[in-house]
Amino acid sequence: MKEILQQLPQRSEKPREKGLTMMMDKGLSIRQAENFLECNYQHTDIIKLGFGTSLITPNISDKIKLYQENGMEVYAGGTLFEAFAIRNQLDDYKNYLHRIGLEMIEISDGSIDMEHEMKCSVIQNFSKDFKVISEVGNKDASIQISSKNWVKWMQNELSAGSWKVIAECREGGNVGICNDDGGIKVELIDEITSKIPANKILWESPQKGQQIFFIEKFGANVNLGNIAHDDVIPLECLRLGLRGDTFHNFLNKK
Repeated sequence: MKEILQQLPQRSEKPREKGLTMMMDKGLSIRQAENFLECNYQHTDIIKLGFGTSLITPNISDKIKLYQENGMEVYAGGTLFEAFAIRNQLDDYKNYLHRIGLEMIEISDGSIDMEHEMKCSVIQNFSKDFKVISEVGNKDASIQISSKNWVKWMQNELSAGSWKVIAECREGGNVGICNDDGGIKVELIDEITSKIPANKILWESPQKGQQIFFIEKFGANVNLGNIAHDDVIPLECLRLGLRGDTFHNFLNKK
């Protein structure tokens, strides 16, 4: 690519610690997953099996293995963790994850009430057997979290054993770090990243405007998630300045 075009940003190489793209699989069949991988495997780092889809998707273990064999980490959506947690079945959840072949877990509390100390204890417990990614933010737009708590909770969860923390935005991109119209809460982002390195955060950003914001603010190698399966290559073009929205971002100005 460098030989074709100069002044493209340098993308981190897989397996990446930054510049991650997380695709949200909301129930793709194995054939659809194969078709996705044909063009997108180089640009995708993590697959989230959205909400509780893994529990009812046929041949889920085969699909997980397919993704993993193509160099991707896979985890089930945090809502499924919460469905087990609210029923006091976390040991059953561990067994379920082992059974379907998952080595990574999302721990969240976006739909349930969980004391933060308890959440950190669960993160610490699960991190002994799984790679943990945890999520901060609530799925109920009426619940407002102070910037102080966003920072404190993210710091605590990283200290408890989370590999990365997810900043909640949902698949619609209209809660958490975003307003109900999809606009980014810029002051909140600034407050969070004044205390926490941006490469430790995975920003949920399903909408193009949100992706543009984070790329312009943090560069091509920002971690972005909840990307639709047919938006992975368009996102990579945004990262590289190969779409009109970011065309001038990485050109040297003289």
